[in-house]
Amino acid sequence: MSHHVGQLHGRSVGARQIFPARSRAYFASSYPEGAHKLEHDLIAHPLLELDALAELGEQLPDSSIEYNRGDLPIGVDGKPEGTGLTIGETIRNIDQANSWAVLKNIEQSPAYAALLGELLEEMREVIEPRTGKVLSPQGFIFVSSPDAVTPFHFDPEHNILLQLRGTKSMTLFPAGCQHFASDLVHESYHTGGGRELKWDESFAEHGITFQLEPGDAIYVPVMAPHYVRNGPQPSISLSITWRSEWSYAEADARAFNALLRKFGINPRPPKRWPAGNKAKAIAMRIARRIPGLG
Repeated sequence: MSHHVGQLHGRSVGARQIFPARSRAYFASSYPEGAHKLEHDLIAHPLLELDALAELGEQLPDSSIEYNRGDLPIGVDGKPEGTGLTIGETIRNIDQANSWAVLKNIEQSPAYAALLGELLEEMREVIEPRTGKVLSPQGFIFVSSPDAVTPFHFDPEHNILLQLRGTKSMTLFPAGCQHFASDLVHESYHTGGGRELKWDESFAEHGITFQLEPGDAIYVPVMAPHYVRNGPQPSISLSITWRSEWSYAEADARAFNALLRKFGINPRPPKRWPAGNKAKAIAMRIARRIPGLG
């Protein structure tokens, strides 16, 4: 299924805003590099109830669902093992399942694509003047058992996570800081490696923890390392994510640096926004067309 922006449905004129004016102002003051809390008005929505989410999980292809045990440490080595339950069983019984589940690319369903489009449309006027067109919009729904942990990792997308049910804490670390994720780790990810990061207890004092309750949201910058700890009740969260011209250039520059290292060169890391990384990004896009090089 294509994720072209034009396939997402915009809001009608005069429609109720999901993000209130104050939150849109916070977003405007901090995007794209500052992590910050927002508010939203999406708590009671029929598409986001457990039964609807279980049905969605059963309809999505296997490649679009992931679920595993919830009693994980902050740091893991590779992908955790599963639980033996189906995705439908996991979501319907999340109170007792001791699981963490994610439904990926929910925009494969027209109804969820429309919801994602409405949310992004409210922020588009802030996003596009700064980081370029909204590209590859995607939605992810997280359903977690009490006290479940999402281990330390980073993501290549701009991300707003909306808390819908239960509570959780998200601890974030500065994006692009080699202390938490080295250049080699970034380059590995952008050339096919995993997004899980090695955790060291010395990191803990440097993180900023945001407490999220229903009606809260948080913006997470591109490649900002973070982990999530669920509260004592089952949790449902919605992530709306998008890529940008800037984020794709940063990713391609990282991949080009990995290529340079093969030739014995120790390259400088890409620069964070507002700097661009167009030269290396273009070079990598050319290299990918050369057999055996990219």
